[in-house]
Amino acid sequence: MSARTGTGGGDRTLRALGLDGVPREDPLSYPGAWPRESGVLDGDRLLPLDRLSYEDRVPVLAIGSNGSPGQLRHKMAEFGVDSPIPMVRARVTGLDIGVSAHVSRMGYVSASPVRAPGVVRELFVLWLGTEQLAVIDASEGVPMASGNFDRAWLPSPDVRVEPGDGTVLRGAYAYVNRHGVLHDGTGTPRRHPGEQRPLITDLLRGSARLRELFGVTPEEFCARARADRRLCERGTRLFAEEERVTASGLERYVGSGRTPDDALPPPTAPTP
Repeated sequence: MSARTGTGGGDRTLRALGLDGVPREDPLSYPGAWPRESGVLDGDRLLPLDRLSYEDRVPVLAIGSNGSPGQLRHKMAEFGVDSPIPMVRARVTGLDIGVSAHVSRMGYVSASPVRAPGVVRELFVLWLGTEQLAVIDASEGVPMASGNFDRAWLPSPDVRVEPGDGTVLRGAYAYVNRHGVLHDGTGTPRRHPGEQRPLITDLLRGSARLRELFGVTPEEFCARARADRRLCERGTRLFAEEERVTASGLERYVGSGRTPDDALPPPTAPTP
C-alpha cells in the first residue's frame, strides 16, 4: 500500500475535505459525500494515490454509502480495522444505481446496483484486503440468513470497469439486494436520486400504508426506522405487497462460486 504523502498539499483530513459525514449517524445525508478523485483512505485522511490497481487485493464497486470515506471509516472502526483503503474512481459500463427494496435499520432507503446495458457511471472501486472485505460483508448482512445483500462477482465484459490506467478489470464485486429493487411504475428499476429527502418524500406520497407505518415526513421516517428493526422488516414486506419491487437483473451472478482467493491473481489484467 502506498500513497503520495508529499503531494496534494493542504489539509487532507476528511473534515477539511468535507468527507467526514457518516450516513449511519445522519440518515438523511445518505449516501454521504464522495471524493472528487481517487485516493487512499488512511485513518482520518484521504491521500493521493500513486497507482490505480492492487494485485494483492480484491475490487469492490461502491454503489451507495461505501463510496463515502466517512462511512467507510465508521464501518472499519466498528471492527477495529484501521488499514488503508484505496478508493479508485472508475468508468463503469453496464450498471446503474437503483433503489433497494428494503428499509434499512440505519434509517434510510439504500442504493443497489441494477443491470443496465450501455449505461456508463462514474463509481469508486474499493481495493480491499481480506479483513476489510469481511467488515464490508458484515455491514451489508452477507453472512446472515436475514441479511439484505449478497456479494456477487460481476465479470467483464458483462460489466466493464475501467480505472483509468489503460486496463479493464476482469470483474469486480458488488452487493446485490436480496429483496430486489424498486421500480418506476413501469417495471423498470427506478434510479436512486442520490438524496434521501426527495426519495423518501416520494415513497411516502405514494403509499398511505407506508405513511401509517413511518409518518409523513422524511424526518419521521428516519427516526421510526432507526428505532424499530421489526418496523423496517414490515416496511420491506410492504414494498413487495404493494408490487413496487422488481429484479435487479444481477441475481444470476449471486452464488457464482467465485471467492476472494479465486479473484487472485490478478483481477486487473487488461482485457478486450
